[in-house]
Amino acid sequence: MSEQGPLHITSRDNAWVKDLRRLAQDNGAYRRQGRVWLEGDHLCRAALDRGLQPVAAVFSESYGPLAGATYRLHATKIIVLADALMEEISGLESPAPMGFVMALPDTAAPLPGAAAVVLDRVQDAGNVGSILRSASAFGFSQVLALKGTAALWGPKVLRAGMGAHFGLRLVEGLALEDLSALGLPLLATSSHGGDLLHRAALPWPCAWLMGHEGQGVSPALEARATHRIRIAQPGGEESLNVGAAAAICLHASAAARAQ
Repeated sequence: MSEQGPLHITSRDNAWVKDLRRLAQDNGAYRRQGRVWLEGDHLCRAALDRGLQPVAAVFSESYGPLAGATYRLHATKIIVLADALMEEISGLESPAPMGFVMALPDTAAPLPGAAAVVLDRVQDAGNVGSILRSASAFGFSQVLALKGTAALWGPKVLRAGMGAHFGLRLVEGLALEDLSALGLPLLATSSHGGDLLHRAALPWPCAWLMGHEGQGVSPALEARATHRIRIAQPGGEESLNVGAAAAICLHASAAARAQ
């Protein structure tokens, strides 16, 4: 903790308050500021568990005296906001009484040879966060977002990811050509063609391609795939939600790898 002691803020016009409000409510603010806002105990603890250090720990005035020593010891700066300000900046229906400001990780390019999930214009924040959780759970070390995909570090995706962000290499704004450097087999999901997942010989490491909620993987990206895979659906549904499909496919890769 800084020797200067906590910074107490009561004005909504304070620069810190303005920046926090943008980070909490604007999906693109983290790109402009180079920082992200983690709201609530769960995300903050997940970051600390991964060895990350916050730029600042922020507490509501009423919660500040109750905040655990762990949060204070790991933060280089402590900010205490009037309760009304904490509620104002929050992106939650039930505002959390604390949060961290973290530096945005510097991951400008995909890591060649590392198992990956590629998101092709996946736009729902809940789906993106769910896929990040599956990627982390099943041993995929990076998630690569093509242009048109929801902001990976946006507040809604952060909440849906439940801390998975901190165990992954996340790269955004990629073009199709950027995937060439991966040097991995590319597995495209399809609802109507390709090998059945439960019968397919799945390569490892690999990169799974997960497409837009309504349109699926784009034709241009699918043309680059080395494998086309479909999930058996004996119940007769036309297609699966992309988050559910990703969980099934990534688990299948993990299970094949474990054999």
